[in-house]
Amino acid sequence: MTFSPSSQQAAAIRAIVSWYRRPDRAQVFRLFGFAGSGKTTITRYVIEELGLLAMSRSSISAGGVLFAAFTGKAALVMTRKGTPASTIHSLIYRVSEATPEEIERVERELFGLQVGLSRMALAERAFAETQIRRLQLRLADIHRPQFLLNDQSLVRDAALIVLDEVSMVGSEMAADLLAFGKPILVLGDPGQLPPIKGAGAFTDVEPDVMLTEIHRQAGESAIIRLATMARQGDPIPYGAHDGHVWKMRRNEVAPEQLLRGGQVICGRNATRIHLNAVMKQAAGFTGTHPEGNGEKIICLKNRHDLGLVNGMFVSLDDVRNEGPLEFSATITTEDGVEIAGRQCFYKGHYDDHVCPDPDRFRRDWKEMRGLIETSWGYAITCHKSQGSQWENVIVYDDGLGRTAEDRARWLYTAITRAEQGLAILD
Repeated sequence: MTFSPSSQQAAAIRAIVSWYRRPDRAQVFRLFGFAGSGKTTITRYVIEELGLLAMSRSSISAGGVLFAAFTGKAALVMTRKGTPASTIHSLIYRVSEATPEEIERVERELFGLQVGLSRMALAERAFAETQIRRLQLRLADIHRPQFLLNDQSLVRDAALIVLDEVSMVGSEMAADLLAFGKPILVLGDPGQLPPIKGAGAFTDVEPDVMLTEIHRQAGESAIIRLATMARQGDPIPYGAHDGHVWKMRRNEVAPEQLLRGGQVICGRNATRIHLNAVMKQAAGFTGTHPEGNGEKIICLKNRHDLGLVNGMFVSLDDVRNEGPLEFSATITTEDGVEIAGRQCFYKGHYDDHVCPDPDRFRRDWKEMRGLIETSWGYAITCHKSQGSQWENVIVYDDGLGRTAEDRARWLYTAITRAEQGLAILD
């Protein structure tokens, strides 16, 4: 490949190649760098230098490179850019779900204890109440799929694992991945958001190489300049920063302009719900659920059997009501792929925009199994946006962040989702 690395990038390449070829290498090599520092380009060059080929689920040869990311959308973006990638979840785990027979057995046992409680002696009753609480806790989580480490994973045959967008990988998943004993090259950006719970397992220690120089083309970008200011905690001035990048006040932008401005990214879930309601109405859609007239819909969970990933936008057509909890529709992905057949969708996430109900999913979990989970996608949270990029982005700054560092990470992550156009509203 044609690539003229800077001295810092060249040193990074030498360090990675040397690490991989050492027989006593550490299992993980951390290549960190801020937006615009060239991590992805360096990685491609290293893999070519090592003579390794990309593997995928359809590969029949072992000894290549497996690419993975935390989110389905990040893996999809990597695949679009020429490196076939999977989510870490799908790469190393298999799913185990409770069978209907197991659920029925637990419910029957719980019911029997509850019915017989009043006839029990005091000592028996205390024991039965303990059993009842245990079974109630079991039923509360029985609908949640359990992820078990897959000892038949393709990872067993890989020569190298490359993880991108690793800031959201927590300690438990990292430990499971490391258990395969394969060398792992992780690409991280310490300026990005950590996992929702806990710290990033790969980004909470010092990197082996930290790229601090922004390459020339990226350095000319107003988006990268503003991202750097956000990361450093510097105030970003109002006004135009080039012909495509602005900072404005919220009251200067109408909902109709939000619709035309690009993907809206906010901080808080309550803000997301509010913005989706306002923008949906501005677009002329008044129904509680999609009607198949061009609404903006986002997937909330992976459905690998259908080629749908968490964070992917879809279009729905020929929408039909199928009852209190579901509707059906035909579906086209953001890549223009038409999914065969009519698919069924869960209504609950849309209902929550109108009437939030914290018990909804615990109540609906049986009936919603197998249904595609989607929601309005006019506005999404920054956590949902990680791993994705859009040509134009509107950052709706709702003040998320308990500390100055949290604020800086949030704003930096949101800004770096933009490729060409950016508007920051506060």
